[in-house]
Amino acid sequence: MTGGGSGGHITPILAVAQELKRVRPDIHITYISQTGDAFQDIPEDHPSIDEVYHVRAGKFRRYHGEGWRQLLDLKTMYLNIRDAIFILTGLVQSYLLLRKIQPNIIFTRGSYVSVPVCLSAALQGIPYVTHDSDAIPSLTNRIIARWASVHAVALPKELYPYPADKTVTVGVPISGDYKPVDGVLKKQYRKELGLQGYAEILLVTGGGLGAQRLNTAVIENASFLLQQYPRMAIVHLTGKANEAEVQAAYDEVLKSQDVRKRMIVKGFTTDMARYSGAADVVVARGGATNLAELAVQAKPCIIVPNPLLTGGHQLKNTAALKKRGAIVELTEDQIEQELRLGHVVIDILAHPAKVQELSRQFASFALPDAAKRIAAVLLDKARPDAHGASETS
Repeated sequence: MTGGGSGGHITPILAVAQELKRVRPDIHITYISQTGDAFQDIPEDHPSIDEVYHVRAGKFRRYHGEGWRQLLDLKTMYLNIRDAIFILTGLVQSYLLLRKIQPNIIFTRGSYVSVPVCLSAALQGIPYVTHDSDAIPSLTNRIIARWASVHAVALPKELYPYPADKTVTVGVPISGDYKPVDGVLKKQYRKELGLQGYAEILLVTGGGLGAQRLNTAVIENASFLLQQYPRMAIVHLTGKANEAEVQAAYDEVLKSQDVRKRMIVKGFTTDMARYSGAADVVVARGGATNLAELAVQAKPCIIVPNPLLTGGHQLKNTAALKKRGAIVELTEDQIEQELRLGHVVIDILAHPAKVQELSRQFASFALPDAAKRIAAVLLDKARPDAHGASETS
């Protein structure tokens, strides 16, 4: 298995690993991540991963909506040239590594490290399966698509530019920790997290890497919301790199200690299922994995898609959900309007019928068995062991 770069790339891979181990406990699973990945400790600590290796990888920087002139920026040019060298280095490392471990099949989520790993696999005749969570295929998957055995996709396969006979719709694999949440389970999660003393809980997450504009908007709305709801707690997941800065901002904005202690700030958590399950309302970005997890829990959500990510895929991810009334969508410009975010949160909390309808519509998009479907594809396409063993790696 290979991937990384963000929590949204890693968690689907680990969900598939967990399912494979459930079906075939004898399977040996190797994870290949990018050298220096900030999230490499997650697969290293996961019980379904038997060993972890790291290889060099790089990215091609281009930013949705900024046009071709961005490529002439000196800093961008330097970073792209540097990362091209990283990719070549990663190709050599990956080729030698795959010769050593001889996997029966490879599963990739499509992050930068997948380029050297999967191109090396193609050279050695090792089958691999790609997965696209978003409505638009990643650049990585477009590069390696030609030699893939199967393209597993989240949405109807006719939306993707892959051969129909090699494409299968599976949904987005998520951890088995995510399940439909009723009042009893919500209460249980709150008790386990030490949040049982609060009447309302708002969860805000920009993903493992954080979201600067979303963080700023929450800081500007926190005092207003906490005053409106004296028994509310706001759990703000800021991204690892932003935690200290956001903590300091709340220390400045929230002068009262009683109010400040209701503002719970964390850089990152591996316990997201319980935090989102415990929440009354979730404010999040429009990443496909995140949306799939929240859909299973049927959470009332305010989604703020990132418009600058490649191809605008978060905008496309949220479009169908908004059309069906499954989420409330706010643009980045809207969350910067004074107290706009706070008033939208209040509007949801004040209308139980709206909460019920958002939950019902969002749950209709859930495909909780995606990991099981992908595991079945991997077992079907795995090549026989070179040494005649039944173990799959």
